[in-house]
Amino acid sequence: MNNRINLTIDGKTIQTEAGKNLVDVAKENGIYIPTLCYFRELNPLATCRICTVKLNGRHTTGCTIKVADGMDIEVNTPELLDNRKAIIEMLYAEGNHFCPSCEKSGNCDMQNLGYDMGITVTRYPHVFSDKIVDFNPKRMIMESNRCILCKRCVEEVKTKDGKDVFSFVQRGVKTRVHIDYEQEEKLSESEALHAMNLCPVGAILVKGMIHEQPFGERKYDLLGKNILPKVTSVNNNLHKKENEKFIVATTSLAGCFGCHMSLLDIDTDLLDIIEIAEFNKSPLTDIKKFSKRCHIGLIEGGCANSENVHVLEEFRKKCDILVAFGECAIMGGIPAMRNFVPLKECLEEAYLNGVTTEIGAHIIPGHEDIPKLLNNVYPCNEVVKIDYYIPGCPPNAQHIWKVVKSILLGEEFSITHDEFKYD
Repeated sequence: MNNRINLTIDGKTIQTEAGKNLVDVAKENGIYIPTLCYFRELNPLATCRICTVKLNGRHTTGCTIKVADGMDIEVNTPELLDNRKAIIEMLYAEGNHFCPSCEKSGNCDMQNLGYDMGITVTRYPHVFSDKIVDFNPKRMIMESNRCILCKRCVEEVKTKDGKDVFSFVQRGVKTRVHIDYEQEEKLSESEALHAMNLCPVGAILVKGMIHEQPFGERKYDLLGKNILPKVTSVNNNLHKKENEKFIVATTSLAGCFGCHMSLLDIDTDLLDIIEIAEFNKSPLTDIKKFSKRCHIGLIEGGCANSENVHVLEEFRKKCDILVAFGECAIMGGIPAMRNFVPLKECLEEAYLNGVTTEIGAHIIPGHEDIPKLLNNVYPCNEVVKIDYYIPGCPPNAQHIWKVVKSILLGEEFSITHDEFKYD
């Protein structure tokens, strides 16, 4: 019996076998449909929705489609691409995905999709959820703050006698993955590692088995070497007189100053920058106040206190273009990890419960000259409008200056995958 069929994907006619999974058919024909929950040994789960396509004009999940004759499928329309990008951004915003501090960084499926889609910031405000981190299992740690509820572990990981190790508990927004401690103890070391590798993010970790890999040797470092994102030329209508230099300002808010150190890592190329630009208010020049309006302002660090907010708002007023560079400015970064603990507890732990040799030091300082801490550490775009974003911890120096020169000069530069990093 001949079960060969014809269908179209994005206008391309494809001949294949009836009943095959659309994701697999597309891949065989050089068409990429991204997924997070779909896995080769599992029945389609349709939980992440990232594979959403249009079948005969109607939206549906690509991983659940069994191909049939005459299907007309859309995969890479602008609408579908933006929908997928929005889903990834939403997952970043509602979970605590701090790539620079995550054990799965470089081997994370969701992080790689972020790279593929060119995501530098999420359009949604961060939730900074505080869910359970379960250290009780014998071999594993369950980091629910990173879990995207893809259901892979629930469906795939079982003991030799067929018992479930993972399960969903609670309902709605409180849903989380629970580990059955008794069944988890039955897993061999290789089975536990399989569960960790099966997870598309850093939610399932095996104790003592997180081996740090250098840049260039991680799973998605190798795959990404053929990706060359572009910093496209832009026309910002910057007003500058002929033979006048561009004016650049920089500042560091709640961060480690590592992004500013990266600014200087272009070494002698800094001389070329000085030919076209001069620095105004910046730690690099020690100029404390704006003396003129600036064409571009570079912001490192997030907003942790009232002074950070004031400085950021001042930069927004005094700079034509505002660029957030580094993970702290874009997503809160490492300082935002305090968002999981109430501010009162943070202060008590630091000043009342901390060890000190200074007599009478066990007080929480309070003075009108001390900036007031905010309840959370906020990304810059949740305080003012940001025009451009440069990810990384810190961003590669070449990446920073390619973006800056593209904005100022209207030129186009290639950004290698090694430069476009969240971590």
